Amino acid sequence: MALLECQHVTKRFGGLVAVNQVDLQVEPLSIHSVIGPNGAGKTTLFNLITGFYRVDEGSILFEGEPIHWLSPTHIARKGIARTYQNIRLFGDISVLENVLIGMHTHLRSWVFEPILGIRHFLDEERQAYKRAMELLEYMGIGEWAFFKAKNLPYGQQRRLEIARALALEPKLLLLDEPTAGMNPKETEETMALIKRLRDDFNITILLIEHDMRVVMNISDIVTVLDYGEKISEGTPEQVRSDPRVIEAYLGRGAATAMAMATSSTAQGD
Repeated sequence: MALLECQHVTKRFGGLVAVNQVDLQVEPLSIHSVIGPNGAGKTTLFNLITGFYRVDEGSILFEGEPIHWLSPTHIARKGIARTYQNIRLFGDISVLENVLIGMHTHLRSWVFEPILGIRHFLDEERQAYKRAMELLEYMGIGEWAFFKAKNLPYGQQRRLEIARALALEPKLLLLDEPTAGMNPKETEETMALIKRLRDDFNITILLIEHDMRVVMNISDIVTVLDYGEKISEGTPEQVRSDPRVIEAYLGRGAATAMAMATSSTAQGD
């Protein structure tokens, strides 16, 4: 059974159909990429999966159960965490506190327990701090734990966002353009990190990414959207050679030229 399944998912904004009858199946422990030109509906699909938007048609299932009617908080508790295309950190609090905020769905202490100094709360607080530091060390930013988040370099802020998402103990992690704005060295490190996250945490990863080198090197399956519709899906090799994908990115002329070149090569062989 697919971990996540979108069935004929549609989202409209007035007369604009941002996502149109999209079917998507994300297999457990896979790295599944969603790509497409700007305005293809990728981030809208992420917002539907995480409950920030409501679907107009269709359904979204997680572990076989419908989640499209749940709030973002309830979806997070089910085991879905995400990062954002534009970094969303609490800049004026510490790096460590940003990760602790990500743990809120798993903390069980009653509201007055911190005031009363009840042992259960103190034990839970110690465990939370320990786990947060472990995540920061894993992400290579432990030395920044007590700095304000806004003072981190850009690449480290991206890593902090992922650490905060991991604090939710997700089964499915959604990464929205995790290498955006990175230099080649940071991009290479992030590619390796994404693979490690899947293997070390036993989580499934669904990502939006514009860097085709990243997509082709780390993805098990690639889904391509264009104008809100799914136009292609398959392995990176299959998608890369699909004329519909070439046309979506480069235009109809490029797709025709590629097809002619492929045909000529085949005839020459």
